Amino acid sequence: MTGILEPLAGTAPAVWEKLDDRFAGIRGDSRLERLWTGGRWVEGPVYSAAGRYLLWSDIPNDRILRWDETSYQVSVFRNPAGNTNGHTRDTEGRLVSCEHGNRRVTRTEHHGGITVLAHEYDGKRLNSPNDVVVKRDGSVWFTDPAYGIDSDYEGYKGEIETGGCHVYRVAPDGALTRVADDFNRPNGLAFSLDESLLYITDSEEATIRVFTVDGDELSGGELFAECGNGIFDGIRLDTQGRVWASAADGVHVYHPDGTLLGKLLVPETVSNLTWGGPKRNRLFLTATASVYSLFTTANGAPEAYGPRV
Repeated sequence: MTGILEPLAGTAPAVWEKLDDRFAGIRGDSRLERLWTGGRWVEGPVYSAAGRYLLWSDIPNDRILRWDETSYQVSVFRNPAGNTNGHTRDTEGRLVSCEHGNRRVTRTEHHGGITVLAHEYDGKRLNSPNDVVVKRDGSVWFTDPAYGIDSDYEGYKGEIETGGCHVYRVAPDGALTRVADDFNRPNGLAFSLDESLLYITDSEEATIRVFTVDGDELSGGELFAECGNGIFDGIRLDTQGRVWASAADGVHVYHPDGTLLGKLLVPETVSNLTWGGPKRNRLFLTATASVYSLFTTANGAPEAYGPRV
């Protein structure tokens, strides 16, 4: 019925663990809302400000699900979905997705059509694009580990054709270049507020590395943080430049100098996160089988299509 909100799939305590005094100002709701549960391995949350909805991937079930912020109703957005994993929005607000099963990166146009942005490098198929970010110049940056071809669970079992698991950039004119080739399994990635740095997780090494961005090239790659519980997967920044990283026990929050400031403890292993809501102060989490949210005193860094901080 219109105007009636569906019951939540439960709540859980929102436990904030301070490890540094600079974490003192970060807080939020006392409980996490479990917006939905019933997935196998959920990933890739992305928020639509215009539509006021959240999308995420249920990778093994090969579907993208949609949660409506105004009604709390959940529906299927796309099925089959190419075992989609990570999503973002480009400078025009269009959905950009990494498809494990189809071994490609795609863009969903405003009219609903799908455009392939990348599917091979030097004539060889990509592994299974995992996560993706868009720079303000319109370029698309994505990681390409092999999780989708390791078995049939998150895609289709296959062989690595590109010589390893790398990081790539799609230029505004469509040209694909390899920007980093010294990762074990590159995974989540996020730009700093001024886009001068790119943070990239390596899920097998349980680390975050930070690179200097110079046009279409990366340099550096120094260690930024090591995960103390499980592995790092998805990462996002807030308007203060702090790095919020998913981990086995929840979300770890890092100062730009690399100090672990504190944690938000979550009852399921967190795979990824994103900011949303009218003020971008609502944190959405995909965690194993469920999707959680809570309002915080922090605000998420703007998307590529949004205003600068």
